[in-house]
Amino acid sequence: MTKQISVEEFDRLFDDGEDISDYVDWENARRPGLEPQRVEIDFPAWMVKQLDDAAEHYGVDRASLVKLWVGQRLEARG
Repeated sequence: MTKQISVEEFDRLFDDGEDISDYVDWENARRPGLEPQRVEIDFPAWMVKQLDDAAEHYGVDRASLVKLWVGQRLEARG
């Protein structure tokens, strides 16, 4: 069970760099807006081959590479 304190006290501890672990229920914690959502997308075979080659080069799996590259493009858009 987690300890209970006021929001103001929690914010102060966090802002001061204190350990807030005793006040967070990590098993049920959520990151609003960052929850994974499954998306299916079809690529032509030549793109899958190139994605797999690039993923192997970088030492990551295909899905991680796609997420990284899409994320970079979206951030660049501002």
